[in-house]
Amino acid sequence: MQVRGYYAVCEELSIAEKLVRGGAAILQMRAKRASSRELVALGHELRALTREAGIPFVVNDRLDVALIVEADAVHLGQDDLPLAAARRVAGGRLAIGISTHTPAQAEEFARAGADYLGFGPVYATTTKENPDPVQGVAALAEAVRRAAPVPVVAIGGITVERAPEIVAAGAAAMCVIGAVNAAPDPVEAARQIAAAFR
Repeated sequence: MQVRGYYAVCEELSIAEKLVRGGAAILQMRAKRASSRELVALGHELRALTREAGIPFVVNDRLDVALIVEADAVHLGQDDLPLAAARRVAGGRLAIGISTHTPAQAEEFARAGADYLGFGPVYATTTKENPDPVQGVAALAEAVRRAAPVPVVAIGGITVERAPEIVAAGAAAMCVIGAVNAAPDPVEAARQIAAAFR
């Protein structure tokens, strides 16, 4: 799975369509309050959308749902299934991304075999309950260096204005949620994030 560009995250089809139209290179389903049944139904809808758009589809946290809806990857947090166990269950059918919150964690999980890494929060964020400590751009650059060649996706408080700093730090992709999903024009906001990688 190629990890490069604007990494979009959503929990409903209507916003997903706008993010894809705006140039999302990857789409992740993250719906923390949805039931398993609701996740599978939404996952099938988003899988169809991403297939049509020709971009990878990622399921957050739920390895079982990712396998059921034939996602390209599952993204796991530090409190989810251990990487080695997830790899055994996935059996090569999914790429596996891991959330990391320090450069040392990024290096650890890169060496452990993660296919890509999330890193953050780079800046203060309001889209996550109980966020980890802010890391900053310098720590992002260090995480990129220590994780190489495993791609790093920057996340946390990223805005259109901050996007060039993220690219300059060497991130392969950036996950922008609030500044795009809640923008007056999500399609245009997505386009501006995607453009940072051109």
